[in-house]
Amino acid sequence: MEQTLVIALVGILGIGAQWIAWRTGWPAIVLMLAAGFLAGPVLGIFDPEHAFGELLEPMVAVGVALILFEGGLSLDFRELRHTGSAVMRLATVGVAIGWLFGALAGIYIAGLAPEVAILFGGILVVTGPTVVIPLLRQSSIKSRPASILKWEAIVNDPTGALCAVIAYEYFRKVAEQPNATLFEVVPPLIIAAIIAGLIGYIAALAIAWAFPRGAVPEYLKVPVLLTAVVGVFVVSNLIEHEAGLVAVTVMGVALANMNVSSLRSIHPFKENIAVLLVSGIFILLSASLSIEDIRYINWPIGLFLLALLFLVRPATILISLLGTNIPWNERLFLAWIAPRGIVLVAISGLFALRLSDLGFTDGNLLIGLSFAVVVVTIVAHGFTVDFVAKLLKVKGATRPGILIVGSTPWTIALAEQVQEMKAPVLIVDSSWQRLALARQKGIPFYHGEILNEATEHNLELAPYQNLVAATENEAYNALVCNEFAHEIGRDAVFQLGEAAQSDDKHSLPESLRGRALFESGFGVEDVSERQRQGWVFRKTKLSDEFDFEDAQERLPDAANMLLLIRRGGVIRFFTHAARPEPRAGDTILSYLPPQRRTAEENAARKKSGRKQGIEPA
Repeated sequence: MEQTLVIALVGILGIGAQWIAWRTGWPAIVLMLAAGFLAGPVLGIFDPEHAFGELLEPMVAVGVALILFEGGLSLDFRELRHTGSAVMRLATVGVAIGWLFGALAGIYIAGLAPEVAILFGGILVVTGPTVVIPLLRQSSIKSRPASILKWEAIVNDPTGALCAVIAYEYFRKVAEQPNATLFEVVPPLIIAAIIAGLIGYIAALAIAWAFPRGAVPEYLKVPVLLTAVVGVFVVSNLIEHEAGLVAVTVMGVALANMNVSSLRSIHPFKENIAVLLVSGIFILLSASLSIEDIRYINWPIGLFLLALLFLVRPATILISLLGTNIPWNERLFLAWIAPRGIVLVAISGLFALRLSDLGFTDGNLLIGLSFAVVVVTIVAHGFTVDFVAKLLKVKGATRPGILIVGSTPWTIALAEQVQEMKAPVLIVDSSWQRLALARQKGIPFYHGEILNEATEHNLELAPYQNLVAATENEAYNALVCNEFAHEIGRDAVFQLGEAAQSDDKHSLPESLRGRALFESGFGVEDVSERQRQGWVFRKTKLSDEFDFEDAQERLPDAANMLLLIRRGGVIRFFTHAARPEPRAGDTILSYLPPQRRTAEENAARKKSGRKQGIEPA
């Protein structure tokens, strides 16, 4: 099959699996593994090794390097204020304990040769950002355990590779010189890792110096950055095998903490690159698996996999975190979640060939065994993460919420209604004075600038799947919506005011704005004037007997529907460009003028409203 067709199929399967995962809520990694396995060994649609030949291994290696670099860019040292001791323990004590227990399980449960078990135990130290980060993205986990899992995954990936290199080099040295000791092998490898880290750090310094000073034009920044990552990876690997993983991780973490303003504009691009690489590599690796690799799996291997899930990982976490301030429910959650991914498979495949060359026949087992570990851990953890998180009470807000930027009388009135509808809501404003009314009414608030990078680390955004920018400055509202569109979604950021026509040169274009609130496109001044006139919010509950048409008839002509909340908590806004389809069980929030009625009319209206599901604000 032509290589171009294989590349197209890999893209379709990978992105298709991610899309299905988004629609169904299933773990994306599980679907990608299944798609690649079906396309490769089961149906025989394509064979990556036949299609790409010797290029397959360097393609996967460079892809893994870019993924680790992208993961490193997401690691900010400010996150370590609450998780630093835990991350440090897992990156040191946890690595040693995990390596020891993994090797013992390999020897005494799986029946592997001691040399193979020790090397594979080192590789098992990795968890991997390629699986952990997508898992965290799909599941709303509290910030501290999520941060620990993310840091562990990115930091331990190169560490696990180095453990495997140390084991292999020692066994190779012993094969050549039976009297060789660890002291002859370990120090040179540690020195090589330090040199690789320095190369990555120097590259980060060069980027941080050149980008803000205009030494690289804007259109070349992304190409230069990607080329630099690949160059650092290749040069470091020339010093020592797998040292490149250390170099690119250090480079990413260093850049993330140098406050390089020029990098903010490329964040969406590098995230897109990471999604494409994860999809492509998982499809290629699972499609490369052969039926012969699976035939090695037997009962001892099955017991070994169970030991990894229920003995090795829990013991590693619980022993490593002794004496830390991490609550026990979070420790138990961390002890269960440890999916393995691309790095485990890639490194295992590499050392399987090298161990075979040294005469260890069990080395051939590593390819099938690594895939078995990946499949079992991803399926076990991917499908249970939500259940375990709820059971251990580390689940974040399960109902979608609204993040409101700007504290005004209108936004506070809106926040009160959203609170009553049992949806999470938060008002963000940089003025303590403007937040006074929110504080008085007990509405959750955050005092700070929403566009400040520090906000990303002090404010947990995961529970808020909709953003409403409603300050008194329309241009600022547009800036906020444009900044958060790539993170929350272009269709989930809203602001007051109607988008300009394409030929209107006096207004902000739609491409820079959020979606316009209200079908009528009320602007900032319109809402402020209506608030002064006494306009109020009203909730209307739909049922089989009282449908959307009945609700419309009950509302005044001047009323405007703003949003609806479904039974499951999903929020949909009425905008100038789109209207959700209300159905029984939905609650609609409308904005309408005050109605002046007599006492008798008020009593009759209140009685009728209780029957029909209408509640006055």
